[in-house]
Amino acid sequence: MVVTEIHKPVAASAPADAEATPGDLAAPAQHLTPAQPATGEVRGEATAAGAERRWWVGGPADRTALLIWFFWHVAAYVYMVLAAPGRTDAPLLDRLTPWDSDNFITIAQHGYDGSPGMTDAPKLSAFFPGIPLLLRYLHVFVSDWSLAIVLVSLVASAVVAVALSRLSESFKEGTGTWTVLAFFLSPFAVFMLAGYSEAPFLALAIPAWLLARRGRWEAAAVCAAFASSIRVSGLFLLAGLVIQFLVADNGLRGKGWRTVPWLALPAVPVLAYMAYLWSRTGDLLAWKHAEADYWGRFAEWPWQVFVNTWNRSLEESVLRTSYREEILAALVLAALVVWQAVRRRWGNLAYLAPQAVALLAMSSFYMSVGRASLLWWPLYLSVGIAGARRPWVFMAYLAVAAPVMAINVGNFTTGAWVG
Repeated sequence: MVVTEIHKPVAASAPADAEATPGDLAAPAQHLTPAQPATGEVRGEATAAGAERRWWVGGPADRTALLIWFFWHVAAYVYMVLAAPGRTDAPLLDRLTPWDSDNFITIAQHGYDGSPGMTDAPKLSAFFPGIPLLLRYLHVFVSDWSLAIVLVSLVASAVVAVALSRLSESFKEGTGTWTVLAFFLSPFAVFMLAGYSEAPFLALAIPAWLLARRGRWEAAAVCAAFASSIRVSGLFLLAGLVIQFLVADNGLRGKGWRTVPWLALPAVPVLAYMAYLWSRTGDLLAWKHAEADYWGRFAEWPWQVFVNTWNRSLEESVLRTSYREEILAALVLAALVVWQAVRRRWGNLAYLAPQAVALLAMSSFYMSVGRASLLWWPLYLSVGIAGARRPWVFMAYLAVAAPVMAINVGNFTTGAWVG
């Protein structure tokens, strides 16, 4: 079961922004003697102190998440070394910064006009400015552009590990480790290693979702706004947050209308970028038109997109595996969206359904659907929570996902197209 909606308060007397844990719900009532302090007071003080300590130092679940992050990266680098002989002799950083990474670096160095003599510079408009701006600031401290963007993904993926663990723990205690393992062993986890936009986006989007669950809508909106500066997927995140706010007891019913203006904040970076593009090119949607012109992203009937992708898998033998991975990822996304609707997980549905439309019907063939699967945290929460309860479910998931992940690490880091 996919469970990612904001829970209702346990009792009417609970604070609007309190978040009950499974342990709190299960705890039996205790009789107090005059000498005993109120259990609620003790628990409240302990919870507040624990939350502050977890934020700055990290509890056991946080530390385990970071261990998973660390050893996954060690294993990935080892595999990179083992996969290289006979396939590539490129330097390590070059193997982690192809394609999108190179475009981000070009924008950071030269702006959206591209490097001198660049004939396909208009394609750069497809890339939002968040990462190039960050790289430009980091360049003051890290002179190597490739190293800088890899470090961004390295640090961001650590944030993702901790945030995803905390999000999972907020649904069911003891599931964080399972969920983080499910994520880092997923088929396209290699993009947590490479200088791509998925890790920085998730390092802002997952905390935004978690903050919303805790009733901290203003902070959630700020995180989502920064996420929107990195990818247009920030608008999908905004849709999910708005629906969560409308249906959650600690949303509109608890906070009232005074919080609503904050929810417009994530749209500001997108609108600002569109205004910038209009000032440069006279085209508000230059980013979308660049995707259509250079990557074939234009509207098609979903069944035609499927047929086009299948035909490409037959005609382009070098990319056959990649196209079929895209098809499988598309099927997973479609099933995931249907499941959210059946289970009435409206926030998840509002976040995932626009992605399904964009990926499955706004492109002439499936492109980057697999890579986008990293953004579907309801999937990993489902696997983690189900796996904690029924380990065989988790083992079955790993039997399929982990080998594909290893193959994709080897392929991507030796120059083959993945995701």
